[in-house]
Amino acid sequence: MAKDKSLYVCSECGGTNAKWLGKCPHCGAWNTLTETVAEAPAAGKNRYQSLARSQPVATLSDIEASDFERTPTGQEELDRVLGGGIVAGGVVLIGGDPGIGKSTLLLQAVESLSQTVKVLYVTGEESGAQVAMRSRRLGLAGTQVRVMAEISLERILATIDVEAPDFCVIDSIQTMYSEQLSSAPGSVAQVRECAAQLTRTAKARGCAMVLVGHVTKEGALAGPRVLEHIVDTVLYFEGDTHSSFRLVRAIKNRFGAVNEIGVFAMTEKGLKGVANPSAIFLSTHAEPVPGSCVLVTLEGTRPLLVELQALVDSGGVSPRRLSVGLDRDRLAMLLAVLHRHAGVATGDQDVFVNAVGGVRITEPAADLAVMLAIQSSLRGKALPKGFIAFGEVGLAGEVRPAPRGQERLKEAAKLGFSVAVVPKANAPKKAIEGLTIHAVERVEQAIDVLRGLV
Repeated sequence: MAKDKSLYVCSECGGTNAKWLGKCPHCGAWNTLTETVAEAPAAGKNRYQSLARSQPVATLSDIEASDFERTPTGQEELDRVLGGGIVAGGVVLIGGDPGIGKSTLLLQAVESLSQTVKVLYVTGEESGAQVAMRSRRLGLAGTQVRVMAEISLERILATIDVEAPDFCVIDSIQTMYSEQLSSAPGSVAQVRECAAQLTRTAKARGCAMVLVGHVTKEGALAGPRVLEHIVDTVLYFEGDTHSSFRLVRAIKNRFGAVNEIGVFAMTEKGLKGVANPSAIFLSTHAEPVPGSCVLVTLEGTRPLLVELQALVDSGGVSPRRLSVGLDRDRLAMLLAVLHRHAGVATGDQDVFVNAVGGVRITEPAADLAVMLAIQSSLRGKALPKGFIAFGEVGLAGEVRPAPRGQERLKEAAKLGFSVAVVPKANAPKKAIEGLTIHAVERVEQAIDVLRGLV
């Protein structure tokens, strides 16, 4: 009996190779090639042929452009991340750690959408009875929700043809398999094939579809990166399982803004949207404490107030630099700028920086707030009550403006903050009621302002 031919497929990029290599020649990743059985070419019509009718070549200016019609999911925070709701034919990929609440959120969304459109919930990880049990626990009626427990791609596609849903959830893509391939469910080939066929079906039928994806131990979506490229929207479910708060972050969205976040609170009745997310990122100190500075950050279109905490303590021969929620390399750079341009030495000190609430700060506008929090902890003096700061700091010691500074200041004033240190370019032309603004151009000016306030 002839031995099946083997191929080695990269789990990162999906590239194939005839033999095993330590390093993928396509994307350069190490130890990502896994052995799979080479598939025989299918006879007859190519299964990858697009299901949609081909369009003639046209001039771009002659093509009619219309905005996408959106259907709200009933979850305001999820709609914010999606850009206003689901789009007909749009494919969304959502990933997150096990137990974070992906299936719970989607079951709630399916229940809300079932009141206006036809929905189908396909589960490959649970039985129909388990889905029904969770629905009862969440207090959902489920009278219009169609449920299918299946992992065969061909049966799922046939059911979609019969049911003709407007919204479909596939939970999860890693459990699906196609009879066209002999490899096991969850393999690179199966994930790629199933995602491609489901995407083509969604586009051809105008059915909005959500694919649930597993994540690796590093937190990235499992499977080939082509999975993220073929879908329209990629969402990440973030949060600590020990905390009741969850964040849904969009990292790709063809129909809306990226880096938008939705904030949810996990309750006994499922996930509930948080109307004022700034409240969960601020500690409730009775009086100001040293090492604490509030930052006005921007997540998509939403200004958020986040408390940054710094602790500076005497270190040993090799002091530690540790940051939670911020880039550690940027922290080391800010300490060097603080020493060189403001004369604040921390070379023999341990420096720890933390963003309260488990939020991750990626924008450089947090630089000034981090430096002021470090200075406050080093001197042991608290910043004034109602103090905020934002601004990017360069290696030359200059304080650069942050985008949409006026919106940040207005949000802070609305929440009762009274003192702000901001880049000079972000200083408003008209005074904001109740907010005293100190505009600075350099780091040493910001430190001098801080010393004058405390």
